[in-house]
Amino acid sequence: MHRTAVPRPSNPSAAPASRRRIAGRAGAVVAAALLTLAAASCSSSSGDPAAQPVATTPGSATGGTAADEQFAPIRILVSNDDGVGADGIDVMVEALRGEPNVTVVVSAPAANQSGTGGKTTPGGVEATTTTTKSGYEATSVAGFPADSVNWALDHPTGGAPDLVISGINNGQNIGTAVDLSGTIGAARAAALRGIPAVAVSAGLATAPATPDFDGAAGVVIDWLREHRAAIAAKQVPPSVTSFNEPSCPTGSPRGLLEVPVATDLAGRNLLAPSDCTSTVTNPPDDVDAFVNGFTTESAVPLTPAA
Repeated sequence: MHRTAVPRPSNPSAAPASRRRIAGRAGAVVAAALLTLAAASCSSSSGDPAAQPVATTPGSATGGTAADEQFAPIRILVSNDDGVGADGIDVMVEALRGEPNVTVVVSAPAANQSGTGGKTTPGGVEATTTTTKSGYEATSVAGFPADSVNWALDHPTGGAPDLVISGINNGQNIGTAVDLSGTIGAARAAALRGIPAVAVSAGLATAPATPDFDGAAGVVIDWLREHRAAIAAKQVPPSVTSFNEPSCPTGSPRGLLEVPVATDLAGRNLLAPSDCTSTVTNPPDDVDAFVNGFTTESAVPLTPAA
């Protein structure tokens, strides 16, 4: 499963689309905003309340442009474990809204539920309407991350999602932490019900760095663009793909590595900051890769280790 790192290109436009980051990271949000203004006059409204917030998003399933018709419409459910009002989920939702013909639905815990794994609440949960930090319509669920996903799947508005994205989590989910993570738990809940899922995390930041939510969102957008046709055609099997983006104190993430989840943690610290100036090559697993400044991509088993 291990493969050579794909470094950041000096010229993003020359890189394969499947591995490019959003140019300038924060610049992607600006570009999306400009496109939104340009498309607003020709967008249409929808009778689907959950789809209303994306009615004026360029290329959304409810109001795209003619140039976006080449993209099959897809529906994405976004959840997390840091809570519906967290910064990370807000960045992820806003990045997805810039993609053509994408309808975004948000269902997330009402409060921070980090470290709750795949726990669920017996007897069901209560849900209310709220918004993300940027004002996008969302469902607030009084329960665990897996509850949030299950609630949305049990109460579909406008159809079942084609993909579930959980995150962006504040803090890496690598090694044995995947079984404790509510971010992973939400993604597993989707996969266990037949829907492919992505879990995404930004590493804990050491001052003066801040969590690299924009970089993490860019990694997911790259993956989405690479797999979009297969997702729309229902050709992606139920699975959990986990991404972890370093929040580098100095330097920049060294590139993307596809590596297995570490199972032997002897002498290793899952909370160690990433050394993005490291010269280590060919790390064997997600812990070594992440600690040495790489963005990691790992297939996570659908159930926790015994």
